[in-house]
Amino acid sequence: MWSDYLVPPGVEGREFLQACWAGTGVFTAIAILTTAFPDPMAVPIAVVSLGLLAVGCAAMLWAFQRGLRRSRYELIGVGGLYFLAGCAPRSVRFSMMAALAVEVVVALAAASVRPFTASAFGILVPVYALGLSGAWGARHGTFPPRRSDSTTPERGDPSRNGDDV
Repeated sequence: MWSDYLVPPGVEGREFLQACWAGTGVFTAIAILTTAFPDPMAVPIAVVSLGLLAVGCAAMLWAFQRGLRRSRYELIGVGGLYFLAGCAPRSVRFSMMAALAVEVVVALAAASVRPFTASAFGILVPVYALGLSGAWGARHGTFPPRRSDSTTPERGDPSRNGDDV
């Protein structure tokens, strides 16, 4: 079934993938309707776009906060956390980045077909997929452990040659 490609069965954090594709689907449907009927759909596209933006921002902040906590013991980079580079199974990364790509393409297409209308709100939506992919990475991503390096000078160490400002 095609949905197994979008939300692979048996992976951790499947709920993040399902939510991501559900939001992407709702946005795509609203964007198509708004492109066909710009005036009556102005409020729905604004509400959906701003709602997905808000959820995406909250997910990004949660992922950042959780990533900060995990970074004490693991090497976490932005590419790994939000773009799932090297920290997620290929199927999960493909699914989340495909949802992000669909959101970007739909947003740009709708805004370019109907410029200077409420379709422009759709440009905000890709934050949703990016935030949920960050939430997946923060919750389920596997990162290499941080190694303790005793050769790194500590703050206030006189051997740092005065760059302790």
